[in-house]
This record gives sequence, structure tokens and C-alpha cells, in this order.
Amino acid sequence: MAANPEERTRRRLSTEERREQLLSVGARLFSESPYDDVWIEQVAEIAGVSRGLLYHYFPTKRDFFAAVVERESERMLRMTAAVPGVPVREQLTAGLDTYLAHVEAHAHGFRAFHRADAAGDQAVRRVYQQALAAQEQQILTALASDPEFGPLFAERPDVPLAVRGWLAFTTAVCLEWLRGQDLSRDQVRDLCARALLGVIS
Repeated sequence: MAANPEERTRRRLSTEERREQLLSVGARLFSESPYDDVWIEQVAEIAGVSRGLLYHYFPTKRDFFAAVVERESERMLRMTAAVPGVPVREQLTAGLDTYLAHVEAHAHGFRAFHRADAAGDQAVRRVYQQALAAQEQQILTALASDPEFGPLFAERPDVPLAVRGWLAFTTAVCLEWLRGQDLSRDQVRDLCARALLGVIS
């Protein structure tokens, strides 16, 4: 019997494409529902694969959610990477523009990433906290090497805490913005930029 079109399409996906498909489905489900309310069977059904195939890629639900969180973390770290030699003030606006464009385009992944902190699974929460720590360190490294802000590190031991607070602030602003706040991307960008410069200046 000839395979139907859906089956032929399914077979054409490479291993990486299939994994990406499953993570995209997972990001949507985890962004809409708490961790405990998402079932692996839902993911398999939406993706059109068997549970066995899903478990082949991700042995447990914890592994699956952790992979969703890691995927979003890697994207954000790539986007917010500092450009050596360019002043922080010059990078901030462009970096936030790129970040907010990603938040808009990948709203499900962004929400799923930040739901991880509320997950009851401690292993998943560790993945999330490690990702935030990497973001924080990336910002601190850029500030430390900047001629304007670098000297603050000797005088202001509270700068790391300020940056951590700014990340929490930016997350809250972005989540509210995605809920339909009547602000343009430029307005959100300027709000977040002023907040960071304010707390470290």
C-alpha cells in the first residue's frame, strides 16, 4: 500500500528537523499551561509522531522541558552577545531591538523559558537559573570592559545585583508587552535601556 502524503512528509524530516519540530510544539504547550498540565501524549499527537519516537529524542518529560528551556537560552545568549570594543551605550539600543524582535517572533518559546522557574522540578529550575546566570555574566563582562562603566566595578559592589534586578525587570516588561500592552517595540526598548543605564550610572 502506498504511503499517504503525511507519512512521506514525516519521513523526509531529518533528525535535527524533527527535534526542532518537537521543541517548537513543546514551547507552545509549556507557554500556555503549567508544567504539570502538559502531557507528552499531547506533544506527540500535535507533532504527528508516536510516543515512542518522542521518548527516543527525550527520555523523560523533564528532559524534554529542559531542552525547550536550553533552546531558548541559547538563542537569547547569541542575540545578546557583546561586540568587543564597541561602547555599551552604543550596543544597548541595537541589542534590545534584536532581543525584542526575537521575543515577538518567538513568544511561545520566551514564555515557556520563563515558566521554568515556576516548574516543580528542581532539575528544570536549575537549567533556567543557569541560563539567567549566563545572561547576567555576559552583561557584566561587557560592562567591565567598557571605558565608561568599567570603573564602577571597583566602586560599586552592587552592580551585579543591579544587573540581576534589571534582567527580572526586563522579563516582566516583555511578558506584559506580549499580553497586549499598548506600547510599541521602540517604547519598550527605550524603557528597558533607561532602566539599565539608570541602575548602573
